[in-house]
Amino acid sequence: MLLRLEQVFDRFSDVMGWIAGALNLVMLLNVFYDAIMRYFFSTGSIALQEMEWHLFAMVFLFGIAYALKEDGHVRVDVLYERFSPRWKAIVNIGGTLLLLLPLSVMVVEGSVWYVQEAYSSGEVSGDPGGLPYRWLIKLVIPASFVFLIVSATGFVIHNINVFRGTAEPPERRVENETL
Repeated sequence: MLLRLEQVFDRFSDVMGWIAGALNLVMLLNVFYDAIMRYFFSTGSIALQEMEWHLFAMVFLFGIAYALKEDGHVRVDVLYERFSPRWKAIVNIGGTLLLLLPLSVMVVEGSVWYVQEAYSSGEVSGDPGGLPYRWLIKLVIPASFVFLIVSATGFVIHNINVFRGTAEPPERRVENETL
């Protein structure tokens, strides 16, 4: 049962990684177009320049859920590296339940008013020709942390499976995939 549930959460995180990758490609095309227009045709668009940082924020924030699933996040491995797979699973579960999930919930709760304020005030870019609807990019903040909560749930389930011995630790999964 837990292995199937883990697969559902993993698929969700994979979709978030795919979205982040697609947004990265869109950002690349946007920057390329903006640079060509600016340096070869001496014209440009404030809206496209703002879109660059909007897309960058979305790539980063949506990619967090995928990075957690792939165990690609940053951690201090001074002691962790020497732990057995079961102890690593315990550390991952504890860190997720005590630090990651509460922090994510706090960010969601603390950023919803931020989006509401931008929406109700009709906030737009401060630059002439900039993007309207500033609330849309601000909405990415709570949404991405909701996605992170979903991915963290899958991460906890995976580590429960590792602790129980029904799933392989990430380093063994990588070794088996390359063989």
